[in-house]
Formats: sequence, structure tokens, C-alpha cells
Amino acid sequence: MTAEPSRSAGRMRASDADREAVVEQLREAAADGRIDLDELDTRLGQALMAKTRGELAPLIDDLGPVVLGSGEPLTLQGGIHGAERTGRWKVPPRIRAIGGLGGVRLDFTQTECRLREIEVEVDAQLGSVRIVVPVGWRADTDALNPAFGGLKDKTSGDRLPGTPELRLTGSCGAGGVLIRGR
Repeated sequence: MTAEPSRSAGRMRASDADREAVVEQLREAAADGRIDLDELDTRLGQALMAKTRGELAPLIDDLGPVVLGSGEPLTLQGGIHGAERTGRWKVPPRIRAIGGLGGVRLDFTQTECRLREIEVEVDAQLGSVRIVVPVGWRADTDALNPAFGGLKDKTSGDRLPGTPELRLTGSCGAGGVLIRGR
């Protein structure tokens, strides 16, 4: 039996977050005058139709660092004492929040986030996972298992244009998950 060849990064399927990151970089390039509006329109169309990361990369290669391939997610583990991410920080496309005993707190209110979608994998365990979002952000919790701790979403649920949507997956465990505004 022979080993199956590994996939190259260029053949990996592009996610919505990958496409959106490229679209944002193209818009910034046009705002800076590095590409004109006709070229922006052409590249945006190609970015939105791209199926793989390999199709996206050439669209931004001449504009600076490639923003594709988010790599490993930001992982916060509550452990005994808890963990938090607050203040000014760069929001990655994927986050893992593992509550442990002490819980996890994610505060997005001072972040500058240009992503349209952020995947948040939750494993609340015994500690809670608390998420604080700015006005207009929306959380999609349809794929989140409420388990014993349950889910409380105290946001309006209304998403303002141009703001991110958090897509929560995983389990609320015994500690639960709370999503609230500032």
C-alpha cells in the first residue's frame, strides 16, 4: 500500500474567511492607489469566484504579504486560573476557547477586525466562556451544543453591515457560554 500524496497549500479549498481577507487587502490597495478601480473590479470578481487558496494567492502577490492560510487558531485555555483576551488585539479567523475550571473571556470591543466571519470553537468544560462583542456584531450559535451549562445570547441578534459574524461550534459544557454586548 502506498502513501497518498499530501495536498499542496495551493490546492486547499478556500474558506469564506480566506476570500474576505483577500477582498479586504484588494480594497486597501485601491484606497492606497496601488491598483486602479478597473483592476480592483477584476480582481474582486476573481477573488469571490475562487475555489482554492492557489487561485487567491496571485491576486494579492504583488500587494504585500499574503494573508491566506490562517494556520493554527488562537487557543485560550482557562485551566485553573482562567484566560482572557481583552484590550487591543488582532482577531484571527479561528479561535478555540477551552474553559477548563477558570473559564475564558474574549472581549472584542477594542479590536479592529476586518474579517466578515470568525470561527469560534468552544469547549466550556467546567468554566464558562464569556464573549463580549461591539454593537452590531452577530453570533451564529446554531451549531453550538448547549450541554448542561447552556447558552445565553444577550445581544440583539441584528448584524450591522460590514461587521463580523461569530460562528460558534462545540459545547457549552457545564460552565455555559454567555455572549453579550459592551
